[in-house]
Amino acid sequence: MTFFNKLARDEQGATAIEYGLIAALISIAAISTMGLVGNNLDNTMTTVSDSLDG
Repeated sequence: MTFFNKLARDEQGATAIEYGLIAALISIAAISTMGLVGNNLDNTMTTVSDSLDG
């Protein structure tokens, strides 16, 4: 019975899961932001290239 009481009070697994979820959310946000910045940079470079050619 004490094993189950210790298991019920153990919060290390929950903490690890929370850190994992936080890391996943940060990585999703970073990937999304980098994608948007990359597209905007590509559009800017295309505009500059077209202006220099024309």
